[in-house]
Amino acid sequence: MSEIQIRRATETDLPAAAELRWQWLLELDQRPQGSREDYVAYLTTWARSAPGHECFLAARGDAVIGMAWLAITDRVPSAAAFDRRSGDLQSVYVLAAERHHGVGGQLVHAVVTRAAELGLEHLTVHARALAIDLYQRHGFAMQPRLMLLKPGG
Repeated sequence: MSEIQIRRATETDLPAAAELRWQWLLELDQRPQGSREDYVAYLTTWARSAPGHECFLAARGDAVIGMAWLAITDRVPSAAAFDRRSGDLQSVYVLAAERHHGVGGQLVHAVVTRAAELGLEHLTVHARALAIDLYQRHGFAMQPRLMLLKPGG
């Protein structure tokens, strides 16, 4: 097995990230809205025009095997800090055959490192039950004051 490389996605990598997102949908037995080709084209176009999002990829050789996204949000300036931003770790996914070998942890580490480089005030993640331990190993903790509302739901 070749070594895993973790890197920020380039524009030419975006279709591979979209393919992973499509694979994840199928793995969850969810019904796609359209064709695979339409989705890959849509996500690729979206990602190129989403300046507040950064995609990180895990690759083994030329094969992209995992991804994680950092969504960066501007926050209202305070008198103590004019430039305020926070982040959200999103869409962490590793192909089933590559799981349990530390790939997800490497992706999370890359996003956490980038968040620190950017000086983000905090980084959140909406974790599936099976991934809670992974995030806690990287310093995430449950917060009793964090609240969630699903508008219209």
